[in-house]
Amino acid sequence: MDLSNLKPAEGSTKNRKRIGRGQGSGRGGTSTRGHKGAKSRSGYSRKIGFEGGQMPLYRRLPKFGFKNINRTEYLSVNLDTLSKLAEMKQIHDITLEVLKEYGLVSANTRVKILGRGELTLKINVFAHAFSVSAKNIIESKGGIATVIK
Repeated sequence: MDLSNLKPAEGSTKNRKRIGRGQGSGRGGTSTRGHKGAKSRSGYSRKIGFEGGQMPLYRRLPKFGFKNINRTEYLSVNLDTLSKLAEMKQIHDITLEVLKEYGLVSANTRVKILGRGELTLKINVFAHAFSVSAKNIIESKGGIATVIK
């Protein structure tokens, strides 16, 4: 056996259909597209969601709701997370830089502090927004909740 007598396995390959190469090929004339109609024309492409003329699903369902383009998205961080971070790293001022450094938020993220959990230390927190309960808990422990721009 050498390279000159290698062949693919029997039945593993097929010849491609050569369409539109004259009547003698058996695939001339309409070139396997049938007679007339949009699908027989060149350049035809069916619209996405087309259901053969039946009213398509996307038009049968009612429209509802809206997307507020002025919404500000906040990444929420809870007090129990801040408390753990402050205890483990002995931090008293928690800023965005500190949160980024320890992987809690990424760059250009707006942060809102939420009030789940307990605080054990007095900490000063700087964030874009605070829930009422979070602000109350921070201030009850003697810390400062500062809103930044």
